[in-house]
Amino acid sequence: MDKVRVGIIGTGGMGLSHGKCLSGGEIQGAELTALCDANAESLAAAVKKFGPDLQAFESVDEMFAAGCIDAVLIATPHYHHPVLGIKAFESSLHVLSEKPAGVYTAQVAELNAAAAKSGKMFSMMFQQRTIGLHKKLKDLLEGGELGELKRNSWIITSWYRPQSYYDAGGWRASWAGEGGGVLLNQCPHQLDMWQWFCGMPKRLRAFCSFGKYHNIEVEDDVTAYVEYENGATGTFITSTGEAPGTNRFEVAGDRGKIIMEDGKLTFLRTRTSERQFNAEFTGGFGEPEVWTCDIPAEDTGGKHSEVTAAWIKAILADDPSLMIVDGTEGINSLTLSNAMLLSAWTDGWVDLPLDAEKYHKLLQERIDNSTYVKDTSKTKIMDVEGTF
Repeated sequence: MDKVRVGIIGTGGMGLSHGKCLSGGEIQGAELTALCDANAESLAAAVKKFGPDLQAFESVDEMFAAGCIDAVLIATPHYHHPVLGIKAFESSLHVLSEKPAGVYTAQVAELNAAAAKSGKMFSMMFQQRTIGLHKKLKDLLEGGELGELKRNSWIITSWYRPQSYYDAGGWRASWAGEGGGVLLNQCPHQLDMWQWFCGMPKRLRAFCSFGKYHNIEVEDDVTAYVEYENGATGTFITSTGEAPGTNRFEVAGDRGKIIMEDGKLTFLRTRTSERQFNAEFTGGFGEPEVWTCDIPAEDTGGKHSEVTAAWIKAILADDPSLMIVDGTEGINSLTLSNAMLLSAWTDGWVDLPLDAEKYHKLLQERIDNSTYVKDTSKTKIMDVEGTF
């Protein structure tokens, strides 16, 4: 194989963005050959945009059976991601899915099992892992520069969304349509990187507000506290109702503290380890000498096309190590968001691994008992370029 024929499922905002990238020749070794969307009007508009030679399908089964694609990019509402991914793997297709991996972990576990059984390349669209700043922080933490981790805190409130944003999508902001709010839509990127940087916690306690700042039924304000196996702790604070917002990640360890904010990394490095200083210092007051270091990082990355290009390379070379994101890792960030909601719903601690059945049961109860009604006359396809 010298070229991968790619089909896109979902021709809304993100589907159009990916279509522009693939049809424009930006991805070497990839060819956009098919589009699929149950909405005939949206599908027709996408075909007109990207070329009449594309095969168009209103049915996923028809597209999979047509033999015109080798791989599929899934850009549909969240609930469909695992279902479509499993179907694709069963049809011997490679899969790249938009985030999140799904809405509840039980379904995503089935997706991961299908991926493993198929032997096909599975990637997840966590393009923020490619940003130079994030790669540098990952390198510092993995290299042990900070010593044993003690505490971290991520305030990510720069996801402000007006009411018109929620009104624009018929599936958004409801338990049945989206399965969650800021944790499921905006924060999968930060949740993914949080666990990528610091690992998964052993338990958490979260407080979520539902429709606090918007006419929606899902969460738009969250504060969570986590504990790790080594005794370290962390907090995660997010909202779509604050303006101006903040994006500040701070992680403290035995050798100081690293702050990621405003596009830069600052390392407040102690000359000696805190534990050593604590054991040896004999004065009444004192602390280790601290050096303030500005850590250089390349101002690169963050494009969806980088994740797509790596996925295509992995397919052509039959080498999964070439992918930027292993799709099976998508369950980690979803586990965190599910656990935060479960903690809020039960008003208590949640241990990890998550009780997936309990979460799904309580989610279904909210779907069944929902009285939330959207005005579908306000729905529209939004231009999502430049929003991340």
